[in-house]
Amino acid sequence: MKALVTGGSGFVGPHLVAHLREMGDDVVLPETGGAVFDITDRTAVHDVLDAHRPEAVYHLAAWSDVAASWREPNACLRVNVEGTANVLDAARECGARRVLVVGSAEEYGKVVGRGARLEEGAPLQPLTPYGASKVAASYLALQAWLGSGLETVRVRAFSHTGPGQSDRFVVPALARRIVAAERELAPTITIGARGAIRDFSDVRDIVRAYRLLMELGEPGEVYNVCSGVGTSIGDIADRLVARAGGRVGVEVDEALVRPVEVPRLVGDPAKLVGATSWSPRFSLDATLDAVLEDARRQSS
Repeated sequence: MKALVTGGSGFVGPHLVAHLREMGDDVVLPETGGAVFDITDRTAVHDVLDAHRPEAVYHLAAWSDVAASWREPNACLRVNVEGTANVLDAARECGARRVLVVGSAEEYGKVVGRGARLEEGAPLQPLTPYGASKVAASYLALQAWLGSGLETVRVRAFSHTGPGQSDRFVVPALARRIVAAERELAPTITIGARGAIRDFSDVRDIVRAYRLLMELGEPGEVYNVCSGVGTSIGDIADRLVARAGGRVGVEVDEALVRPVEVPRLVGDPAKLVGATSWSPRFSLDATLDAVLEDARRQSS
């Protein structure tokens, strides 16, 4: 299958590209030779897709910084909503068969019933501009299927991490603080909200789910991509410290706490599993080991 990946130079993109090529797909990357593929440039998006005419489009390119979406909501909306509209329209015009549009658990937002695992039919009550932008992008993908017959598959990806992730995200940020504390002989590292609970998966498991859904997912449907297991940020920090030898402590820094924090986001992967028989291959501890190793490599 000839597949075009937007956002191929980000965190998830290289892992997805490697998996697609391992599975025998012919992969096209718009970002080549240092060029920037601007999905808000409608003409450029149409030109690229028309030139390559992929059968499948994996739409990963997005504004992904949740905290920064509060500071620049218009920019976030433009990338995630207008950019998605451009990709969908270009995919339809170039004759692509399928488009996978990557959304987020942040679409669920304010969750009622803190102990529940979220199913796809749960109310969407986004608390952040980022979450709202992903809701809009998801419904654009649904409209493309219902209105023009473009086979779109929508995913709501829960938290995922792994080697290569920016320290703008909590797990690599904690790992790099631990490595720095060891190097500087500091007694502690800092953390934001310890109690926030997230559903963490390894990025290498996430990209396997994406390809399976591209093959087996139903057009227009939305699928949680998640482990179904909730882990607090405090527990992540403690497990990273333990895996690094337990030589530093962890203390809360109020400056790192977001002004609005979704307390719990844990998904139910039953629909994904039923459609694809997907199951994770990496344990959380194995993933944390990989992130810690990556942090050590980058600091050396």
